[in-house]
Amino acid sequence: MSRLSHLSCHFLIGLVVLVGHTLPTLAHSLEDLEENLKGREKYAQIVNRPAPSFTLTSGKGEPVSLADLRGKVVILWFVYARCPDVCPLHSGALASIQKQVNRTPMRELVQFITITTDPEHDTPELMRDYGPKHGLDPINWTMLTSGPEELSATRELAEKYGLKFTPVEDGYQMHGLVTHLIDKSGNLRARYHGLKFNPTNLIVHVNALTNDYH
Repeated sequence: MSRLSHLSCHFLIGLVVLVGHTLPTLAHSLEDLEENLKGREKYAQIVNRPAPSFTLTSGKGEPVSLADLRGKVVILWFVYARCPDVCPLHSGALASIQKQVNRTPMRELVQFITITTDPEHDTPELMRDYGPKHGLDPINWTMLTSGPEELSATRELAEKYGLKFTPVEDGYQMHGLVTHLIDKSGNLRARYHGLKFNPTNLIVHVNALTNDYH
């Protein structure tokens, strides 16, 4: 076992003992773990297909593509900054997961990506501030946009990921909540729906993907 695998495994054993769950990461393969998750995590949809590709722009004005992130596990979700309720809750929940991940060597192998579906309003300055405002650490988090010239591009991208953002009055959008988990090769491995999934299950899943249990 590599030092990374050893440290990540010990972290997860401690975490799971703390919350009182069996450790599914002791499964013999990633496939075993994902089969285990199907039975224990009702809010997780296990899939294995290429994730929809994108090339977008960060708050620093830098292009970022999904291909650029090969070699890292990606935790990706869609929001818009004017959202008054569920978007802040979603980002806050993932900030808590990021804190757990970043206490381990997994930090170097995991990238958190937020994509705005309101590129007209969500300016680069606002995007840079969004993460710290919601507890996200820029060390391995970034927010991406299509830019105001392509107002519907990120909503169309969300639809490719199976999630619809529908503009309504006063700048709001109707939408669901999904956390997308993408492996090092750019394959979508799971969609965690809503906010009721057990964060331990997502962290264990991320750990397995960083260690390439294939």
